[in-house]
Amino acid sequence: MRETDALSKRPRNQRGSVRDKLLAAAERHFYANGVSATGVDAITTEAGVAKMSLYNNFSSKADLVRAYLDARHEEWMGLYRKRLEAAENARDNVLAVFDAYTDHAVLSCEHGFRGCGLLNAAAEMPADDQGRVVVRRHKQEVESLLARQLAQLLPDRPNEARALAEHLAFLLEGALTIAGLEGTVTRLEHARTLAAELVDRLV
Repeated sequence: MRETDALSKRPRNQRGSVRDKLLAAAERHFYANGVSATGVDAITTEAGVAKMSLYNNFSSKADLVRAYLDARHEEWMGLYRKRLEAAENARDNVLAVFDAYTDHAVLSCEHGFRGCGLLNAAAEMPADDQGRVVVRRHKQEVESLLARQLAQLLPDRPNEARALAEHLAFLLEGALTIAGLEGTVTRLEHARTLAAELVDRLV
């Protein structure tokens, strides 16, 4: 069962620490306007704290960006775990990856959906930036999750499971890119349908 209708707003951290406020403000600005276009003044103003508070919590803007990327990864993992809990069978476990991406997109729609926040940030970074390592790790983990779930679904066909995991990862990333350009989750939902058809052909 799809649950995206119930996810209309991004959950906010209620602890209210200075670090939390800065990270929440950075998250909104980095996703909506881009990393390079967002200055620390915009972040501290929205967070309602002094500029020195930012440097008391993060060693630099680059450190804040990496914290933002880590937070988006953890947020997605939380959505994925919820989807796994709701899954009824091995097939649903595979599709939970697609559902989690759709859920994340719905949350991002609060401020205008612009695609994958991780990839958007990585596109602004130099090739050797450590932030790109965070993004690459996330994408590798997503493909590994697909491979793990497919291995359970196709225990006697490991080669087919690995090949399909890569195929589905490509499908997911392509759909996410187009969805970001269109500003809706429609392509992600279509990608899930295609993924289900591919899985059903092998089972």
